[in-house]
Amino acid sequence: MQNILIDTGPIVALLNRRDKHHKRVFEFTKNYKGGFITTWSVITEAMHLLRQSIQAQLNLLEWIRRGGIEIFQIEKNDIERMITLTKKYRDLPMDLADCSLIIVAEKLNIREIISINSDYDIYRTLKREALINLLYYPVK
Repeated sequence: MQNILIDTGPIVALLNRRDKHHKRVFEFTKNYKGGFITTWSVITEAMHLLRQSIQAQLNLLEWIRRGGIEIFQIEKNDIERMITLTKKYRDLPMDLADCSLIIVAEKLNIREIISINSDYDIYRTLKREALINLLYYPVK
């Protein structure tokens, strides 16, 4: 089973039916046969954005508990890379969640992500590769 990264936006859109991206994210997740990997930074950001709905927050936690999203642990030795990325993309700016997902991509050699942002077309891994956003560029 192939794993891809999942950013904050698709998590929020999936759990909020009023979100303008809900239908597209719902269809993608319904049809995707692989697994999702993210970080606690992304989960924290999603929980904050879902703060108006305790039920949506609980649904996210339940999804994680059931194994629907795997959480990759960012370690202290990743801080230097986070500083480098944050400085490099300061004009966007790159937030902590985005930075953490680039690190996961580098460590696990994952090239695919689902995100509602176009920033991942700009960000580059250590191998100078952009991530492929499957919400916009599905692999055939």
